[in-house]
Parts: sequence; C-alpha cells; structure tokens
Amino acid sequence: MMRARSGWREAARKAAALLPYLAAVAAVFIALAPVYWLLTISLKREVDQFAYPPQWIGFTATLEHYRDAFAGGSFAAYFENSVLLAAISTIAALAIGVPAAYGLARFEWPRQWDHRIADWILSTRMLPPIVTIVPLFLMLRQARLLNSLIGLAIVYTGFNLPFVVWMMRGFFEEVPKEIEEAAMLDGESRSGALLRIVLPLVRPGLAATAVFCLVVAWNEFLFALILTQTEAAMTLPVGIASRVTQYEIKWGAMSAAGVVAMIPVLVFAAAAQKYLVRGLSLGAVKG
Repeated sequence: MMRARSGWREAARKAAALLPYLAAVAAVFIALAPVYWLLTISLKREVDQFAYPPQWIGFTATLEHYRDAFAGGSFAAYFENSVLLAAISTIAALAIGVPAAYGLARFEWPRQWDHRIADWILSTRMLPPIVTIVPLFLMLRQARLLNSLIGLAIVYTGFNLPFVVWMMRGFFEEVPKEIEEAAMLDGESRSGALLRIVLPLVRPGLAATAVFCLVVAWNEFLFALILTQTEAAMTLPVGIASRVTQYEIKWGAMSAAGVVAMIPVLVFAAAAQKYLVRGLSLGAVKG
C-alpha cells in the first residue's frame, strides 16, 4: 500500500511538472493557429478555401492571390503609406516624448506638478478614439490636411505621445541621478549627459516604446478610415478592409495582404529583441 501511494505521488509530481509545459504549448498553438490559417488561405485556391473538412495540409499551393493583391499597385501603395506613417509618427513621438519624459523625471516641479502633468498626459489615452475623431476631422479639414499623410502622421504622433512620455518617464527614474551628476561635474552639459549617458542606459525602454508605437501606428484603422477618403493616403488596414464589398469578399487577396503586413513588424521586433529586456540600467549605482 505504501509503495502504491509513493508511486501515485511520484506520478502526480511528474504531471505537475509537465503542466506548465503543456500550458505553454497550448498557448503557442492558440496564438499561432489564426496566423497559420491566414497563411494557408493566402496560398489556397478559391475552391479549397472553404472546403469541408478544412484542408490544413496537403492542399495545392498557389501565388495567385499575392499577384492579385499587388500586381495592380494598390496594395503596394497602401503598404508604402503605412511604412511612411509608422516610421514618421514613431520617430516624431520619440523625439518629442523623450525630452518631455526626461524633464518630468529629473527636474523638480513645485507642488508635485510633475505627477499631475504626467497623469493628465496619460489620461488622454483613456479616451475612446471615437470620441476624438469628430474634432480631429474638423481641425484637419480647417487646416486642409484631410486625405494627406501629413495629417495622419500628426494624429498618430499625438496618439502615441502620451504613452511615450509615461513609459520613458519610468525608465528615466530608474537611472540613478549620480551618473548624470558625475558627468556634469566632469564638464558635461545637461543635454550632453542625456544624449551620451542616459539614453544609452535606457535603450531597452526606447526599443520597447518604439515597438509599441510602431505596432499601434501600423495597425491603426479608425483614424485612417475616417480621415482618408482617397487612395492617395490610404493605409494598408483600410485597403485590406476595402476588399469587402456588397458583391464579394476577396478572401485570398485579403489574406495575402495580411501576411505581407505582418512582415515589417516582425522584422523590426526581431531587430530590437536584444534591447527589449529591461534592466540594463538597474543597479548601475548601488548604495
């Protein structure tokens, strides 16, 4: 009886040890199943796309949908617009938000106004985007920036700016002030200490913030749908959705464009992966 109980306990311990791995495998499967389905739809012929039972493997692959999506040039133009908007808005948000976050983290404000300003900035992200779309439309129309990449870039920059300030402020606060003080005692200016001392230490924060801004700008749909009414400034998410009409839905072309739309974000995230681990600045000065 004792041996049976001991064997049962050992089996239970082994099962408990395997449980995290099984959960991780299940999570990966759930996360990648839609991506695999999207990829297969982009490669299947139309007759195989809705076959029953579904053909997960063993179907005849074709590149017809990729040619249909990009041969006409429309999806290529949408892709180029999205790349420009994501890059410009991310760079602009970082260029404006990083100095603002540094000022809130380092300078002394009377009556704790730094915390109040930070809360006010972050509170703008709590508003649903649909609340701001009407005033933004009227403002851009008055400025004659509707149906333009410049107008969308300004909107995307303003949309990402609160998160940049809020996140980078936390990273700056983790860098000990003694590092900057030592650099300024050696003759370095405040801006020089920021550029040559602090920013290299917060590269993980810059990378994580840049990835977030890029993904938000790349996937944004509502503003691009309302503020662009011509194909000259249409982005890739809006262009993909435009393939759903009252007469047909081009599943193959939409899936092919969706697969291509994943590539830039994956490439950028892979390039910045080594900087995404927080902690390079932690413990720089002890005591």
